Amino acid sequence: MEKTKSKVAQRILLSSPHMSKEGYEQQFVQEAFETNWIAPLGKNVDEFEKELARKVNIKAAAALSSGTAAIHLALKAAGVGVNDIVFCSTLTFSATANPIIYQNAKPVFIDSDERTWNMCPAALEAAFKKYPDVKAVVLVHLYGLSADMDRITALCDKYNVALIEDAAESLGSYYKGQMTGTFGDFGIYSFNGNKIITTSGGGMLVSNQDSRIAKARFWSMQSRDQARHYQHSELGYNYRMSNISAGIGRGQLMVLDQRVEKKRKIYETYKRELNGLEGISFMPENEWDEPNYWLSAITLDHPVITAERLIEHLDEWNIESRPVWKPMHLQPYFEGYDFIGTDVSERLFEHGVCLPSDTKMSDEELAYVVEKIKELW
Repeated sequence: MEKTKSKVAQRILLSSPHMSKEGYEQQFVQEAFETNWIAPLGKNVDEFEKELARKVNIKAAAALSSGTAAIHLALKAAGVGVNDIVFCSTLTFSATANPIIYQNAKPVFIDSDERTWNMCPAALEAAFKKYPDVKAVVLVHLYGLSADMDRITALCDKYNVALIEDAAESLGSYYKGQMTGTFGDFGIYSFNGNKIITTSGGGMLVSNQDSRIAKARFWSMQSRDQARHYQHSELGYNYRMSNISAGIGRGQLMVLDQRVEKKRKIYETYKRELNGLEGISFMPENEWDEPNYWLSAITLDHPVITAERLIEHLDEWNIESRPVWKPMHLQPYFEGYDFIGTDVSERLFEHGVCLPSDTKMSDEELAYVVEKIKELW
């Protein structure tokens, strides 16, 4: 194949919104317009909750304005309050940790496991021994990879602590045949623009405890009491998803399996084409894990080529890539909080690169990305 000598005309993105070719999203949105159910609620919100709950096989769901809002309400529902300790995965986006601060609680960050890139069960056990009065655990399924749920749920059960699964990046991933986000007391999904399906911005809180989801819905609508006048006996939030956004979500949910399949093919292409290059290692694979491959990530251990150099090189050719998340315990805002573990998450951050995983990428564009990576070796 002749090498490409010029940049692609349109930037190849990491992960961007991808509407269905069938136009499912427009159909639901158009119905909302025709019936004048624009905001705040309506049929799409109710149906999106039911359809998502059926898809992940859980009893109840609340459609909210963001995944962050879902984590916040999960913490509140778990009884987290002032000065409570909450264990949190350190290798994640700040949206996982910020709601702990919203509740005036104290995060303790837990290191990653080499085997999963997610919360390390050994570090979690050490954290329980140091902080036996912990209130909740917020676990992340990074890049669609499942955490070691058997060991982590066993620890949470042993210490009788609420488990909140941040499955923002892992909708469509399975652990031993069960959807991520459905193991803990609460699970959350994100429908941000870069996620595997999107509502432009939004999230979902799920649980097998119907009454707690009903309470979260109540809080999300400003905690308005049942009264003719406006009466509020509890603190509320403006966290409910709009009927328009929910309509987009209903259409997107119909193509989730297609998006997972395309993400998997992208990952398999990278692995097939790049596996022989010196110093490249891929995301961990485990027999119990069926990831959605939201992002294809690699680590580099090369005498010359660093993660930063690869990112810069791809950017020169109009290709977007990014470092692996910078751990929360290294972030300036969170540096005063405790960290339990070694240096696994730090090494993943230093050596990790997320490659373009956009489901709209053509085969030719994917081949172009592979070609430009190979140019560095």
